[in-house]
Amino acid sequence: MHRPGDVVLGGLFEAHFYAVFPDLSFTSKPPQPKCHGFDVVGFRLAQTMAFAIDEINRNSNLLPNVTLGYSLYDNCIQLAIGFRAALTLANSQDERIILNETCVGSPPVIGIVGDTTSTNTIAISTALGLYRMPVVSYYATCSCLSDRQKFPSFFRTIPSDAFQVRAMIQILKHFGWTWTGLLVSDDDYGLHAARSFQSDLGPSGGGCLAYLEVFPSGRNPAEIHRIVGVMKKSTARVVIVFIHERYMIHLMEEVMRQNVTGLQWMASEAWTATAASLQTPRFMPYLGGTLGIAIRRGEIPGLKDFLLQIRPDLHFNNGLQNSMVNQFWELTFRCRFAPPPAGWVEAGGSLCTGEEDLENAESELRDISNLRPEYNVYKAVYALAYALDDMLHCEPGRGPFTGHSCSSLQRLEPWQLVYYLEKVNFTTSFGDQVSFDENGDVLPTYDVMNWLWLPDGGTEVQTVGEVRQSASRGDELILDEDKIFWNFEFKKPPHSVCSEDCPPGTRMVRKKGKPVCCFDCVPCSGGKSSNKTNSVECISCPEDFWSSPQRDHCVPKKTEFLSYHEPLGICLTTASLLGTFISAVVLGIFIHYRKTPIVRANNSELSFQLLLSLKLCFLCSLLFIGRPRLWTCQLRHAAFGISFVLCVSCILVKTMVVLAVFRASKPGGEASLKWFGVMQQRGTVLVLTSIQAAICTAWLVSSSPSPHKNTQYHNDKIVFECVVGSTIGFAVLLGYIGLLAILSFLLAFLARNLPDNFNEAKLITFSMLLFCAVWVAFVPAYINSPGKYADAVEVFAILASSFGLLVALFGPKCYIILLRPERNTKKAIMGRGIES
Repeated sequence: MHRPGDVVLGGLFEAHFYAVFPDLSFTSKPPQPKCHGFDVVGFRLAQTMAFAIDEINRNSNLLPNVTLGYSLYDNCIQLAIGFRAALTLANSQDERIILNETCVGSPPVIGIVGDTTSTNTIAISTALGLYRMPVVSYYATCSCLSDRQKFPSFFRTIPSDAFQVRAMIQILKHFGWTWTGLLVSDDDYGLHAARSFQSDLGPSGGGCLAYLEVFPSGRNPAEIHRIVGVMKKSTARVVIVFIHERYMIHLMEEVMRQNVTGLQWMASEAWTATAASLQTPRFMPYLGGTLGIAIRRGEIPGLKDFLLQIRPDLHFNNGLQNSMVNQFWELTFRCRFAPPPAGWVEAGGSLCTGEEDLENAESELRDISNLRPEYNVYKAVYALAYALDDMLHCEPGRGPFTGHSCSSLQRLEPWQLVYYLEKVNFTTSFGDQVSFDENGDVLPTYDVMNWLWLPDGGTEVQTVGEVRQSASRGDELILDEDKIFWNFEFKKPPHSVCSEDCPPGTRMVRKKGKPVCCFDCVPCSGGKSSNKTNSVECISCPEDFWSSPQRDHCVPKKTEFLSYHEPLGICLTTASLLGTFISAVVLGIFIHYRKTPIVRANNSELSFQLLLSLKLCFLCSLLFIGRPRLWTCQLRHAAFGISFVLCVSCILVKTMVVLAVFRASKPGGEASLKWFGVMQQRGTVLVLTSIQAAICTAWLVSSSPSPHKNTQYHNDKIVFECVVGSTIGFAVLLGYIGLLAILSFLLAFLARNLPDNFNEAKLITFSMLLFCAVWVAFVPAYINSPGKYADAVEVFAILASSFGLLVALFGPKCYIILLRPERNTKKAIMGRGIES
């Protein structure tokens, strides 16, 4: 289709479905291929370009005094035909220009609108890019065409597949579909889309491909059967399809044969909104609910009236009957122009008159309710027109070229128009802004479509959202989920994941040999937690915290110490108070019966001191119970050491007094008693106790015991304990007590057989034996007991030894005082007789 003008724009469209190439021969003129299968939609695209140019020519504000012409070619979806057409356009339609003063001849083609497919466009743009011939495509989406080094003069009014892939990934993320299948065509359109998915659907996209299959370009039933089998066996419920409509028919026929249901299809722009052949009752049980990306829909006022004005008598080219308009007319009205093929009239066929009523005819040409690729053609023509208008408005001396020069129609070079195309910026009547970025891509916007299966068996492709890109927000997805039709039992989105989300408290561990979306959920180990879904790793808790039972957060560690509120602490406290109370009772008994022979005979003052020291021993055990603090840690061992030294010192002095009295009973032994008078006894106890006080003071000053949070015993607990500070100090303290105890035991053992009816040395011997046994057993038990149990062992040793001393030394005496008063006489004590 041609129209003359001052400047000519070229166009490449798909007016036929296929071409037949004749056999090569050695004739002087190469044989021409023949195109078959008239495509009404492609013809409408070509007519849209003709309408846009006609509208521009009628616009006095755009390109005034310049008439645009066009030269439109059919590519028959064949690379060879489309490529030859592009070269023909670049060479100005095979007509030579006569170079003289007036430049007689056809004007050159300054830009081409097309081509339809990415493969054709790549070849054409590669060749014409060498001459900087501008090519503005309305349908080629391959992301590879954004490479400015390879395609310096390529532009397009349809978004790149890179954005289409990102738009689809946004939909996948919106519905939580992380496990998807991908089916692509075996051409540049599909293979580059597959690369984009493989790179973008990784960690940033949050998804994985369950399978990637390349659909064969030719009829290969075995391969198609295998691909559908893969789809059927896969656990992925979502299938993304980047193939052309003509291949989708073959795919869906095999899907029907294998009855593959329960899949959520996602369609690329190649077949989302234009695949009427797929929107049939036999395919909709499988394709119903399909979500897809579609080219931005637009409105072109006046286009319908322009299309209805088409008449075959207006488009004859030197009597040629086989023009595109004639073919369209014959297809629409099922007639033939004269002369018809042989036998046509005899078979009942009618002749075309050219007066048929196009307005009432059933034809896709009249359907302008869903203008998508047409709108891109419209914008492409206007982009070239605005670029040319900007160039013609250049002011001499202020131009962008060498020496600030401008261009003109007489000296126009294609590369000059490329410069202005890069800076073009206009708004269509539909309100869309058109401009190109540094890669020749338009500001991307897509509609999100949904295939609705109506109750009456009909179909409707409805818009349910859009995806657009803005400089401030990036890619933005807007969906109206209430409008989406889901072709599933519960009318809800499907669930398509390789592995279920790992809940908080677990971490993801990849399955060996599987994509990153396939993983196991492993619970966090003790002391670590994860509070997010699908955590890659668990975070260690702070030192004083531990993971909760669910491992989803950190909680303060439980603190452990010998508490007053636990059963063990309660028992030890009770025993301590009981011992203190018994000591006080015994002291009261001794005070009350202080004038009786048995109290007086056993050195009552030392007995009172011993009972007071035992009370202190019982009470000091309370310092080992409760939360350790600095003062309790410092006081507990000092009080323990001094109390027991006071107690053992009294016993030692008692033993020494017994030996002195026995020696004084012998002739010449009276002098020994002068060393064990009351003052001497008090002084001895004081000196022996002062030594222990000095040891405790030195220990506290040099390396004082202090509270400590111990996490070595239990990972999930903090054991509060008192560290002794200086092990030597603690050993000296215990050693001194042990030294006095052993000395008391030895002296009492020597005096055990002294002739006295109530020889206290026997009781002292037994009590010291019990005392030493307790503390010998204490040392290994204390060392091997962790945490609070070490304190419990020490308290138990204190109470056991205190009770041992109390019972052994004062039990028999209290028995006599309270229950056998007849033995509480001087005669009985001296062994001279016992009153019955």
